[in-house]
Amino acid sequence: MSLEVLWFYIFICLLALIFLFTLIIYVICKNTNPYPKMYRYEEEKYYFDINTGEKKLFPSLEDNWSVNISVIVPAYNEEIRLPTMMDECLKYLEERRRIGISYEIIVVSDGSTDKTIDVAQSYAKKFNTVRVLALKKNRGKGGAVRLGMQSARGSVLLFADADGATTFNDIEKLDESLTNILGFNYITSAAKTSISHAVICGSRAHLEEEEKSKRSFFRLLLMHGFHFLVKLLCVKSVHDTQCGFKMLTRASARLIFTALHIERWAFDVEMLYIAEALKLPIAEVAVEWQEIDGSKIIPFWSWLQMGKDLALISFRYKIGAWKILKSKDD
Repeated sequence: MSLEVLWFYIFICLLALIFLFTLIIYVICKNTNPYPKMYRYEEEKYYFDINTGEKKLFPSLEDNWSVNISVIVPAYNEEIRLPTMMDECLKYLEERRRIGISYEIIVVSDGSTDKTIDVAQSYAKKFNTVRVLALKKNRGKGGAVRLGMQSARGSVLLFADADGATTFNDIEKLDESLTNILGFNYITSAAKTSISHAVICGSRAHLEEEEKSKRSFFRLLLMHGFHFLVKLLCVKSVHDTQCGFKMLTRASARLIFTALHIERWAFDVEMLYIAEALKLPIAEVAVEWQEIDGSKIIPFWSWLQMGKDLALISFRYKIGAWKILKSKDD
């Protein structure tokens, strides 16, 4: 075979690959909704007010704020771990309410099959600041957080894991960081805060060295591989994307959670990818954290799912199959 013929075959192969790649992108874009489909079963639009015995309609994230802070607690089969978190959270927030800082807690039962709803309702009976959103089917942590956010009234919104792994009092560190970004006190200027932009991420990055000695080589490999892929493909500004303790202003939550596609564990990554794409102010703050027994993450399969989601996030946004609905100036 002559050199000219060889180059001709190479050229034809390259053209075929380019055509195939273009065809794949076209098919993906044609069959993918660029904006997430927001669906909500009729019964998920309401919460049960135990004190009045009535069903009441949840508000919308599009509404104006009416409390200083909303705490969203996604919970899937958390009847055992939820009380510890709720006790700590309520003790802190009730103390702040005495000095005029209003709040609400929305516990989102993500299709739980145990007594999570009963446990959450027991708190709603004692505190009129607690509401329970019972999802008909399991959507994943991201789906639960998104629906909780869309049902919240706060000028500022925080989501916190139901296991209580993060010390709730560390919300003060997030408060301080938020004030630094905004340039004013978000409590005393709640209306101004609600239309400003900021995303504050609790972080366990400072604990990594200590945790290394407690983890197997395989888990360390998965952890470092995940962090590498996150930084390479998606998020540049935050080291610990997966800490379940994040605070957003109402305006930022509105932009991010109307654009969010991922409903499983990697939703935090997409959330921060969107925030970076919109150039929202982002800060990462060290918080105290401890491992709590009963984790729902199965190391290999959960990391595999998250790895797949990372590839989807990066690829689909880059080719335009997924789009962000608004800019922060809209």
